[in-house]
Amino acid sequence: MHFISERRLDDGVLEREFTLGEVPGILWTPPASAPVPLILMGHPGGLDKMRPRLTARARHSAKDGFAAATIELPGSGERPRSAAAEQARADLQAAVRAGGPVDDEIVDRLVLPLVDKAVPEWQATLDALLALPEIGGPVGFSGGVTAIGVRLAAVEPRVAAAVLFAGSFVPRVLFEEARQVTIPLHVLLQWDDEGNDRQAALELFDAFGSKEKTLHANMGGHTGVPQFAGDAAAAFFIRHLS
Repeated sequence: MHFISERRLDDGVLEREFTLGEVPGILWTPPASAPVPLILMGHPGGLDKMRPRLTARARHSAKDGFAAATIELPGSGERPRSAAAEQARADLQAAVRAGGPVDDEIVDRLVLPLVDKAVPEWQATLDALLALPEIGGPVGFSGGVTAIGVRLAAVEPRVAAAVLFAGSFVPRVLFEEARQVTIPLHVLLQWDDEGNDRQAALELFDAFGSKEKTLHANMGGHTGVPQFAGDAAAAFFIRHLS
């Protein structure tokens, strides 16, 4: 891991950009002397575009005493594109515009290769972050892509709790992996999300093997998550990571 820039925000949070091999990322740490817990922040890709929202989430987490980190997804931002993924994305967008159901084959072509590559990158990032003296444990995962969060929660024992945003397509094969997830979960679902299959999201929630799992559903579209829903997710992490 190589840090390539740093700046101190006005609330004292230290923001550092880094690279890990070909993967760019950002780490935010609160002004604390002791090692702090860590939240891995997922997003749908395009780190520059998502940065204001991610920074706001990270600063909120810092107030609760947590470090936060994110990385760019494969094929997003300045990372090399995959012709197969671009075609699958175009096919998915065409299916959504047509107003019909999205074929499982399209979802598999788009999402499964992304999960297969992104999850090991998250694990390598976690290795590097936990080697830093200012980062301790436990570790949480927050955000999307939902399928990445499912796989990471199933295979990475260092992730102790997760907040998942039910706003993206999940291949059916990952429903079986969801049954292996046993950590505490807090799932956010926007009831009127125009780009999300609500019934599939409910079925995925039902599939999770966790004894403690909460579904927080609110009316509204994809970007209409109310502030109090975010506050509930923050309280979930305070309960499980502090």
